[in-house]
Amino acid sequence: MGLALAACFTAVPAVASAPATTPSATAREGGAQSSGTGLARYYNQRPDWRSCVIGPDDETGKDLEKAGARCADVTVPLDYSDPGGRTITVAISRLKATDTRHRVGPLLLNGGGPGGPSLGDGPDIRKAMKGVGARYDIIGVDPRFVGRSTPLDCEWPVSSSIFSSGTGRAGFDRQVALHKDLAAKCRATNGPVLPHVTTRNTARDMDVIRGALGEKKISYLGYSYGSYLGTVYTQMFPGRHDRVVLDGVLDPRRYSPRLLRGTEAENEQALAGFATWAAKRHGTYGLGRTRAQVLATLDHAIDVSARRGLTVGTSPDVFRLDDTHVPTLLVMGISDDTDEARAAFGEQMSVLAKAADGRPTRIPAEFKAVLENMTTGKESQYGSVQSAILCGDRAAPRDPERYWRDIQRSRAAHPVTGPLTNNIGPCAFWDRPKERPTQVRHDTPALLVSATGDPRSDHEGAVALRGLLPSSKLITLKGANRHGVYGYYGNACVDAKVNSYLATGKLPGEDRTCVKRDG
Repeated sequence: MGLALAACFTAVPAVASAPATTPSATAREGGAQSSGTGLARYYNQRPDWRSCVIGPDDETGKDLEKAGARCADVTVPLDYSDPGGRTITVAISRLKATDTRHRVGPLLLNGGGPGGPSLGDGPDIRKAMKGVGARYDIIGVDPRFVGRSTPLDCEWPVSSSIFSSGTGRAGFDRQVALHKDLAAKCRATNGPVLPHVTTRNTARDMDVIRGALGEKKISYLGYSYGSYLGTVYTQMFPGRHDRVVLDGVLDPRRYSPRLLRGTEAENEQALAGFATWAAKRHGTYGLGRTRAQVLATLDHAIDVSARRGLTVGTSPDVFRLDDTHVPTLLVMGISDDTDEARAAFGEQMSVLAKAADGRPTRIPAEFKAVLENMTTGKESQYGSVQSAILCGDRAAPRDPERYWRDIQRSRAAHPVTGPLTNNIGPCAFWDRPKERPTQVRHDTPALLVSATGDPRSDHEGAVALRGLLPSSKLITLKGANRHGVYGYYGNACVDAKVNSYLATGKLPGEDRTCVKRDG
């Protein structure tokens, strides 16, 4: 999703694994145990808690400090098959439980991405948890190579590798050349590290964090990609988790570098919903008085960007956009159907519409940051890690022509979204993953949360994982085009059901349904 919780802490000895002479199934799957495999020093470390503020401009650190959090680095092996080799650090924050009599334990957070930092998420999550938040040590985590953890940066000229293929073959050929170059840059700058930038290793890090906290079990809250990470952890380390909430759920069988394939209909539904909203506010955004007119205005911006390019902004903030950029901007802006999010997106689309008509316009600060990330390497680290995780988890097709055929087949029904969701990426030119993808073999009594119109991880993925985990339960939010619901969307029904589970540890007796704007 890229969304991107305090009591005396009683240390519990790290749980021991099966004897080294008879490895357990968990040992074979997880490859990370507290004894018998050379990893004891990692599991037995104790965090050195300190101030979260690392400089005068560190707003995340200041927010954590204000909330009463402390931060630490946890040392983990780069390569779990070589625990005596190179080490890296994983940055964590902790808001200690204040209700010590009813303390549940640690709740680890992951806001998605992949590659998104979650170190600073604790205060927001504690607020969402209301009274039950005081019963948990809320643990924000920047996963390996993310944020304050040991960094990885491929020094890319763009900050993300997700683009549309454009309206024709010329745009696609430019994309092939770009992604081949991105993969080569990553291999040249970080080659020896890349095989270890994986979800399975992040899950292993989570278990080391569990041991370093002195806990037998951890609870977990993960959004979007974080739902996949949570699924992987429960499969690699069954019995080491307590309460698990997965929001914006991914089907682990469909998880791959081509993560957005299959979401075309949901994205177009979300775009149509925005167009209806914007048509009622034509006086503000000037995009059209009907849904059809708004969609035509956006199509016109794509067409102009393909024919001659769009010059957006005025000096010194001028950006040149083509037909691989503009559809990407459209899809980026529709993962949240709240009025606040739509207002920001409407302002951005108004800028594009004026640029398509040749009218210069000032770029809002938020939109400037989006354009910088799309056209410059200002946030190269984020895109580098995101791609490295996806490419390291599962192999992608190698032949560019396969992507082109998929694009062409999809374009007829989905002219805006199909060329993006089916486009080639750097994983087509990446080295093969070191490990096989994780298979779901262990039932997990998790609480799943999903919106029916989620344009990033479609609702079918949540239904699929519900089927793979018979003991789980699913909360469905009907009528929302929203990616990530609990605590951020403001739906009282969903929030109450999740908080009830976090408070009691008891799942609902059956799957539940909430309605958009309920409560």
